[in-house]
Amino acid sequence: MTRRNLLAGAAAPAILRKQSPKPNILFLLSDDHSYPYLGVYGAKWMSTPTLDRLAAEGMRFDRAFTASPQCVPSRAAFMTGCSPVAVRVGRFNTPLPPEIKSCPEYLRELGYYTGVCGRYFHLDGVIKAGPITQQVYEKYRLKTWSRRVDYLDVSPQAQTPAKFREFLSRVPSNTPWFFWINFSDPHHVWDKNAGRVDPKAIELPPHLPDLPGVREDLALYCGEIERLDTLVAENLEVLRKSGQEENTLVVFMGDNGMAFPHGKGSLYDPGLHVPLIVRWPVRGRTGVTRALISGEDITPTFIEAAGGKPPEAMTGRSFLPLITGGPYEPRKYIFAQRLHHGNSPFTASTKSAGFDLGRCVRSERWKLIYNCTPHMEYQPTDSARDPSWQQIVNAHNEGKLPAAIERAYFQKPRPVLELYDLDNDPGELNNLAGEPSTKAVQQELIAALTEKMIIDFDFLPPPTAD
Repeated sequence: MTRRNLLAGAAAPAILRKQSPKPNILFLLSDDHSYPYLGVYGAKWMSTPTLDRLAAEGMRFDRAFTASPQCVPSRAAFMTGCSPVAVRVGRFNTPLPPEIKSCPEYLRELGYYTGVCGRYFHLDGVIKAGPITQQVYEKYRLKTWSRRVDYLDVSPQAQTPAKFREFLSRVPSNTPWFFWINFSDPHHVWDKNAGRVDPKAIELPPHLPDLPGVREDLALYCGEIERLDTLVAENLEVLRKSGQEENTLVVFMGDNGMAFPHGKGSLYDPGLHVPLIVRWPVRGRTGVTRALISGEDITPTFIEAAGGKPPEAMTGRSFLPLITGGPYEPRKYIFAQRLHHGNSPFTASTKSAGFDLGRCVRSERWKLIYNCTPHMEYQPTDSARDPSWQQIVNAHNEGKLPAAIERAYFQKPRPVLELYDLDNDPGELNNLAGEPSTKAVQQELIAALTEKMIIDFDFLPPPTAD
């Protein structure tokens, strides 16, 4: 569906004089944002009018998954079209290796002016490195993003509309552009003043017990998403006023899941399943798709939209045909990798929040998780000190947790293999690995995951003995 904005010439900036026929690309990335936490995905207890409207004007993707449940490796996949392991981003503060080409560089070769702004984008190593690390960065020129893009700014998210305007003012005439805006919401720690969501109105997912601290933390989390919605509105207004809305491909996505138990840092759906909304007025369709999408698919899609051909070495696949209406062969599987998280060195007391290794494969119905450090005690990433987790621990100590939730968080050791029937167990609480009735599907998923690990040159042994 085509929409036109009739703007007065006097109100339009100079960039309106000449525009490239190639689409501009605006990539909006929220932080730790799980599906279904937007109104348009059914979270009626919160108000997100901007993103709901964006979905109504474009395509809503109901099965989008990141390639990792953590910020750094997930963003590496977004920007390379490959898995984090394949591009050697396996540690939380690993810089993207200089020889690995990034999305902005591919687009530069296609004539694009490129930029990044907002909260730290996580692909240049530690922000404030210590003297030893900083010396290594400088010696080997490992901070590369000032060379990879034309415009680079790391500022608080509130400044993103101003930085977006500044970026647009620098784009040469008749030149398409790519701009990546990074928001910090709804990343932990949550701001009590970000929004006002009623804890009692929230619909709890199956993996979270109904405890006051759980509801209160979820309300804070949803409040930050409401604030995020306002910031997205301000940036989209900058785009509208520039007169370039019609031929700009806008992509909104979460970088990984929420910092709650079973979420960020885990390979369950709340750690990987994120919102994805795409609007392209001049060429894009409107509607909803349930096709499986991987974070690895972002760069190939942008390259194809820009008129290029994604390199064959990329394991990501362009989903541009889903946006424009062309023929598309859907994915059978998506894959994800759990890697090191945080800055602390490894110790004997390290729990899963700081260091956990795992892989997973997901089809439309089934999920297989391969835990490679099952002896590590489970701990939620980023939120172990929050009321939600503390109250879950207290309920565990008092023997008051439902049996399925008790197993999910406190089973020792954790199982090496987990298999879930997502149609009948969306909370991923009933592990069917090893059951005779699921032997065939388990072997199918093991074979698919083994293939992925081999072609990615994964450093972990695959889950098969052959």
